[in-house]
Amino acid sequence: MGFDDQVFIVTGAAGNVGAALTRHLIARGARVAGVDIRAEALEPARLGLTDAARYAALPVADLADSGAAQAMVAAVVARFGRLDGLAQTVGGFAMAPIEAQDEAMWEGMLRMNLLTTASAFRAVVPALRRGGCGSLVAIGAVAALGAPAEMAAYAAAKSAVLRLVESTAQELKPEGIRANAVLPGTIDTPQNRAAMPDADPARWVTPAQVAAAIGFLLSDDAAGVTGALLPVTGRS
Repeated sequence: MGFDDQVFIVTGAAGNVGAALTRHLIARGARVAGVDIRAEALEPARLGLTDAARYAALPVADLADSGAAQAMVAAVVARFGRLDGLAQTVGGFAMAPIEAQDEAMWEGMLRMNLLTTASAFRAVVPALRRGGCGSLVAIGAVAALGAPAEMAAYAAAKSAVLRLVESTAQELKPEGIRANAVLPGTIDTPQNRAAMPDADPARWVTPAQVAAAIGFLLSDDAAGVTGALLPVTGRS
């Protein structure tokens, strides 16, 4: 699976999955614009990149802001001359008993998960239309299919992301633009290991495994796939 100089935006590129995906794509010949709110964390050395010539760091303060998202796309097209797809890995997680899930939690989960994805999709689609094809991949969660205890706000926001992907896939497939989502289970990250010290991380999915699934959905090997909600759960 190669990408032959195709250009992708990876949002959340400084995160665990985003960094793994950036490495995955560049190693297979893609050019990547890495987007994150943490400018210093986008440096190629911090992401473990060995071919920085194929990479551009692009700090964006608030991806949920439509103006910022449109400026992001304009900067990528100006830098690389084209755009072939988006991997939207930005998101957030919170859980609490239902009586503690206040307006701030609900608004935060919707903004970090749904509004960032909707804003990024809106900004990217015109550029993909100009190219005549393209691929959008969002990050959902297995919890969106059946909410665990204390995760109502998070699961509702991720479920909304899946509905956004399904609708976008139906709308754009006549134009050759695909939209899909991956649904990870618990990801083996330093943060999750610290939060769940008694769990067995060998059962979790790794960032590299999630990245490989996203890479497949971005690639021409998945040219016939749109509207898919792909669980990536390891043995959890």
